[in-house]
Amino acid sequence: MIDVCLLGTGGTMPLPERALTSLCVRYSGSSFLVDCGEGTQVQLRKAGLSMHDIDAILVTHCHADHISGLPGLLLSMAKSDRREPVVITAPPGAAAVIRSVCVICANLPFDVSIREMTGAHSEFELKGLHITAQSADHSVVCLAYSFEVRRRGRFDPQKARALGVDVNLWSVLQRGETVSAGGRPIAPDMVMGAPRKGLKVTYITDTRPTPELRALAEGSDLLICEGMYAEESKAKMAREKKHMTFSEAAMLAREARAARLWLTHFSPSLDDPYRFTDRLQEMFECSLIPHDLEKTELLFRKE
Repeated sequence: MIDVCLLGTGGTMPLPERALTSLCVRYSGSSFLVDCGEGTQVQLRKAGLSMHDIDAILVTHCHADHISGLPGLLLSMAKSDRREPVVITAPPGAAAVIRSVCVICANLPFDVSIREMTGAHSEFELKGLHITAQSADHSVVCLAYSFEVRRRGRFDPQKARALGVDVNLWSVLQRGETVSAGGRPIAPDMVMGAPRKGLKVTYITDTRPTPELRALAEGSDLLICEGMYAEESKAKMAREKKHMTFSEAAMLAREARAARLWLTHFSPSLDDPYRFTDRLQEMFECSLIPHDLEKTELLFRKE
């Protein structure tokens, strides 16, 4: 399963009742943080989440409302007795900016490595999660991320027996490795069924909708997408400032065939986004305008 907590829902600046947008994804004992604006460590405490377990911080872009909380968070992690290395992923060219921001938290008791993504599309594995980074369409270089738990097909003991595979080698095949039986190689796909439905969370913010982002979000169990502006009268402003409206986020979710949609990154001028709930759900039924610290648990489908 994957645990998700949307730590904040605000964009541009923190407000008394709305923290800056940041996402915490937890899987198999590790936590992954997407963006870290001012006050993110406070939100983690409010959510009851451990800073000690954050193995990776995935930065979408280098605007202040997305990275200014990094020094305080890293120092708090140090005080929580964190000693294992921490990875920060970032858009191309962003490493120098992040290092400048973090100059006030030198001499940490753990290594921090900054990995710049290369090209418009990158895929990598971290702590059992398959992570995809996709370039977005913002005023600066920006990334969107998806997190996937991929599941192999079921192991078929009857096929393994028929091929003469020793029972002690079954676990090796299930790990995806080839074994030998009767002097011939036995590949995993000879004894495994088709891949099963896994879990997928996609996080998209500070961007215009693009075909590439629709592809990134395809089939998401949960799509968390910015809705900077609720009013259609601000559609021109959204285009000019490279953001999205509620209706554009709903269309993106529909076209990507996402199961659920959460909006985030609300404009400071949007004092009551919740009054637009009915209209949003008319456009995409399974959608939510979340409050700060909104949580959910994604479970594998029963088979």
